[in-house]
Amino acid sequence: MPEDSKTLAMRMLDKAGIAYRVHSYDAQEALSGVEVAKVLGQDPGQVFKTLVTEGKSGQHYVFMLPAAQNLDLKKAAAVCGEKALQMIPQKALLPLTGYVHGGCSPLGMKKLFPTFIDETVILYETLVFSAGKIGLQLELRLEDLQTVIPLELSDLSLS
Repeated sequence: MPEDSKTLAMRMLDKAGIAYRVHSYDAQEALSGVEVAKVLGQDPGQVFKTLVTEGKSGQHYVFMLPAAQNLDLKKAAAVCGEKALQMIPQKALLPLTGYVHGGCSPLGMKKLFPTFIDETVILYETLVFSAGKIGLQLELRLEDLQTVIPLELSDLSLS
């Protein structure tokens, strides 16, 4: 992929010397994470969405979980030591992170927020997540992602 068409997330991985695969899809064909997994021929458990929340303290937190799962806000609050969490409003995502809804990557946000990933990630050799642009996904090993951003594995999904 030409350097000028790479996303910030890709450039961060390149700078760290981390190997990754880029998957592209037609954004008209896939709107949800489950649809993205289907279009890419991936297991929905291996394709992770990136969600941004705000705690009662005003601190922001990032959660990555399988596309078909829903974030359990009580579990999420407990793992980050907050009394309660709420999803940030969609209109607040771009100014806070630099990303739009559907293209939010845990890599390359305007600020590095505490980031948590659902523990089911260990069931797969690699994980797939947004490259920071709608229509692009990155695939890499968890260990490699953890060398670029600190990630805490936790039980985050609704049971």
